[in-house]
Amino acid sequence: MANVVTIHRPEVVALIEEAAKKLTEGNQTEAVALAVRRLLEQHARSGSLFGAHRGSVRVREGVDLTAPALDVVPDAETGREIAR
Repeated sequence: MANVVTIHRPEVVALIEEAAKKLTEGNQTEAVALAVRRLLEQHARSGSLFGAHRGSVRVREGVDLTAPALDVVPDAETGREIAR
């Protein structure tokens, strides 16, 4: 495992320095670690929504799985009570 990473590209060094100033109080190592962690999180979330069996679920074109399931605002959310 490497103990040192050398970066020669000036634009990358400048990005790391800027991120370190804004996000980690100047700690460049932590800024790079933060960026790599975020990249790994994005990759982890980009997999199949329904598990390891690709194609096991088919969704019609135009269906938004992230849209709210209810068409109306629930009474509990509006503060109104249902008369029973």
